[in-house]
Amino acid sequence: MLEHSMHAKVTWGDTDMAGIIYYPNYFNWFNNGSLEMFNAIGLPPRELMSQQKIGLPLLDVGCRFCKPLYFNDEIRVVTKLVEVNEKTFRLEHEVYRGDELTGKGHELRGWVHFDEAGNLKALPIPDEVRKILTGSAAPKV
Repeated sequence: MLEHSMHAKVTWGDTDMAGIIYYPNYFNWFNNGSLEMFNAIGLPPRELMSQQKIGLPLLDVGCRFCKPLYFNDEIRVVTKLVEVNEKTFRLEHEVYRGDELTGKGHELRGWVHFDEAGNLKALPIPDEVRKILTGSAAPKV
């Protein structure tokens, strides 16, 4: 399956009063990792939405925190697409400071269409997209 890495730096605003990472930032990094992966494989979520009215909403998310992060830490977020089902796909994320795992989590996302009224309807992931997600076709770059 697919794997993508991105780098970030913990900012002062990312920390809490104790000076360690405020936990919701992990979910922001997971989301950014997913967005960057989809951009990299030629399926930019912004274009999916504007051109095809396709969204990728979160259905389930979770995180396990292993080590604290601090202001100015440089991190690497590794995103892996680990499962593609009929209408959903699962991503797993790992956050590292150097070689040290600081947290890991997952996202379950749906493939949905927005109608003219803004209502959502889950759709099967198209075959051409499924091939890209499973690595059996070249990305649309």
